[in-house]
Amino acid sequence: MKITDLRCAIIGGQPVIRIKTDEGVDGYGSAARLRSAHIRWHVEYYRDLILGSDPTDVERTMLKIRRLGAFKPWGSSVSGIEVALWDLAGKAANVPVYKLLGGKVRDRVRVYNGAIRTPLSAKNPEDYAESSARMKDLPQGFTIIKQAISFHGKMDAEVPDYYYGDNQGVSIPGMHPSPSYPNRGLLTEKGFNHTVNCVVAMKEVLGDEIGLALDCGPGMTVTDTLKLARALEPYNIMWLEDTVRGDFSPSVDPDLFLQITPHTTTPIHTGEQIYLRENFKNLIEQKAVNIIGPDPLDVGGIAEMKWIAQYADLHGILFAPHGIGVGLIGLAAQIQAAATYPDNFIAFEYSTGRPDWWYDIVQGLPGLQGQPETIVRDGFVDVPDRPGLGITLDVEIAQQYLESEDKDFFE
Repeated sequence: MKITDLRCAIIGGQPVIRIKTDEGVDGYGSAARLRSAHIRWHVEYYRDLILGSDPTDVERTMLKIRRLGAFKPWGSSVSGIEVALWDLAGKAANVPVYKLLGGKVRDRVRVYNGAIRTPLSAKNPEDYAESSARMKDLPQGFTIIKQAISFHGKMDAEVPDYYYGDNQGVSIPGMHPSPSYPNRGLLTEKGFNHTVNCVVAMKEVLGDEIGLALDCGPGMTVTDTLKLARALEPYNIMWLEDTVRGDFSPSVDPDLFLQITPHTTTPIHTGEQIYLRENFKNLIEQKAVNIIGPDPLDVGGIAEMKWIAQYADLHGILFAPHGIGVGLIGLAAQIQAAATYPDNFIAFEYSTGRPDWWYDIVQGLPGLQGQPETIVRDGFVDVPDRPGLGITLDVEIAQQYLESEDKDFFE
């Protein structure tokens, strides 16, 4: 079997990658939605490098392109290609991808709310409490809920005198804050107390029934992160995510996290922006954080995720992958990989189909077709046993939503 083409299309804002072969077997992958502006040319950049390769030799094929990616967002194309290769290899062998990754150790995988978040009318404690109450009652029955606070929750822009800064971040709809220049700085006493009060309000609603994780930055200082972690110790927060580093940060900086993690019992989490296993090495070996959360469509793919999870497990570090915005193809990839992780796996961030007609295109996800609320039951997703990623695309429906430059995508 040989690769004959590599293509990328934008379907409803979701970048979809297709690998074609000379035996008529195709593999599909995806890239995160935020990359759609540049993703076509970036994916196609790798076409000539993998044409003629045997796609079932996933590692040999990836060696040709893996070193050409970089930290978020520049590893997304390489990661999406890797996912498509595994989908193709599984279909060719007529087995689910988890079999090729070593076999599953669980039949269902825990997820947290991720892309399903009830909106906040404002950024006050009562608003966070109301939002938490609505998420607690969601039909998916999530056992872990993550909420955005501090810089990640745009408190810097919406809460007066929140921090000692001048709001340099450029507002981009749907992003938090600007990836080109995020707001960053020392919290005022008012801002710090406001943050703590909002978290306490959420915990009063969720109690000990549902775990609460917090997405915080990047943008927090080391001192504020440690102060916040210590202040929240009585509330058994699951983790503080991406405080000093995170979204679109070009560095790892374990030395900064080492000023925080050993000095608090509140778990510290990071990793969604990091590309490749090599860049997790110091975080893991130095035990700079308690939990790492790579994104399968930023880190280099799902085999990379498996390696990192195992290496973290050897060092006593927990694993809670990022994954918002990867769409339903990315969700299928997350499920396959999560079925194989060691026992340090907590849960991964759940991704949805947007717009809703994506649930008509993707066939084979757990639950009832066309009813997205049935995919997650009691906070878990069942692992499918069908070949590849366990899904197929309804080409006839998908073609209706192709953009003009992608009309030949399925040909």
